[in-house]
Amino acid sequence: RCQWGMIFPPQPGRVAIVTGGTEGIGFATAKHLARLGMHVIIAGNNDSKAREAVRKIREETLNDKGTALSLRPVVCEFHDMVFLFFYNQAFFFPFPVEFLYCDLASMKSIRQFVQKFKMKKIPLHVLVNNAGVMMVPQRETEDGFEEHFGVNYLGHFLLTHLLLDDLQASGSPGRSARVVTVSSATHYVGELDLDDLQSSGGYSPHGAYARSKLALVLFSHRLQVLLEAKGSPVTANVADPGVVNTDLYRHVFWGTRLLKKLFGWWFFKTPDEGAWTSVYAAVSPALEGVGGRYLYNEKEAKSLAITYDPKLQRQLWARSCQMTGIADMTRDTLWG
Repeated sequence: RCQWGMIFPPQPGRVAIVTGGTEGIGFATAKHLARLGMHVIIAGNNDSKAREAVRKIREETLNDKGTALSLRPVVCEFHDMVFLFFYNQAFFFPFPVEFLYCDLASMKSIRQFVQKFKMKKIPLHVLVNNAGVMMVPQRETEDGFEEHFGVNYLGHFLLTHLLLDDLQASGSPGRSARVVTVSSATHYVGELDLDDLQSSGGYSPHGAYARSKLALVLFSHRLQVLLEAKGSPVTANVADPGVVNTDLYRHVFWGTRLLKKLFGWWFFKTPDEGAWTSVYAAVSPALEGVGGRYLYNEKEAKSLAITYDPKLQRQLWARSCQMTGIADMTRDTLWG
């Protein structure tokens, strides 16, 4: 049987930043937000991919002609299978899609990105922390951090911190700004040793990736606690896209890549399907003023039990502030 899903409302006048928006889930997220009329800024570290991504999004959404599209999802159930289709409905808003360079493996690059964004003198209503690396060989970022932890987690921790004043200034009662952090079910098997966040005691690509995704969930939950304590018009939620067919799997075991190539169409979501939970977290009226959620398939789920541990949240937050060189003022107030 089939039934119509919700129609996400148009988003004219709202601005979103999507990290890793040049390909995969990030590209699909940026595209869907643009179709809703948002001014979308893609943050990425590949100029040629970014130019192509912007061209495709403008072409597909007709944003360069002032037209955006809203997607209506259709959920169809057949026996034990569920299929998701999309129905387009047109709206007209003259908002652009653009690219700003940001390398999450470099604290300097992140700060430069934020500086360039602030120079635009525009609001920020949605930050989607989407970019990441997966199961890469052992290597370090420009600042000497293990790459999974540095790019997936610390990069987004710093980026969010530096943009939070813009988010707070743009949110309002009844129309909050939103931080959407993309994690993964892999966080359920992650382990977090605060004395060895750099995997110096032995490197496992899968373990390092899971650790970074676990840290992201802890970060998002802690951020929401702090935002609520201040009465801030900003919410923080986690989006779990599920198992999605993207190029992130290029570093996994060759046998896994072969199975993905042969059967990915059956077991994996498409990037468009994987992006849907991020889009839901970014714009759904059902989440207005609601934070601290772990979302999977547009529904609330429970993250790993330790992610709700306030002591571990505080400890990781304090350590992250030290590692990124920012002051931890959360004992008394939130960023002033």
